[in-house]
Amino acid sequence: MITIEMVRQLALSFPEAEELPHFHLVSFRVRKKIFCTIHEKDQKVMVKLSPVDQSVFSAFDNTIIYPVPGGWGKLGATFIEMKKVKKNMFKDALTMAYCNVAPKILAEKYLSK
Repeated sequence: MITIEMVRQLALSFPEAEELPHFHLVSFRVRKKIFCTIHEKDQKVMVKLSPVDQSVFSAFDNTIIYPVPGGWGKLGATFIEMKKVKKNMFKDALTMAYCNVAPKILAEKYLSK
C-alpha cells in the first residue's frame, strides 16, 4: 500500500520533477511533461509507461496495475491501485514513467540500473 504523501515524495525525488495542478488532479512533471497524476478520490495513480512496460507491469497483476480505459491507455497511460500495490512495485513503475518522459540526460541514471 502507498499513500499520497509517498507518491509525492517519490515523484519529487527525481531530478527536475515538479508538482503542478492538472485540471482537478495533482500532476508530477519533468520539463513540462506529465509522468504521474494522483486520482485521490479513486485512490489511484496514473503513470505514463510505454505500451511494452505497461504490458509487463499489468502481467504481474492486472487488478493492481492496468491500462487507463480508452485511447490514453493504449498509449501507455496506466492506473495503479494505491491500496493494493507494494511500495517497491510502485517505485519501479514510477521510475519507468519518469524515464519515459524525461530527457535522456536525466533518465540515463535510472536506466543503467
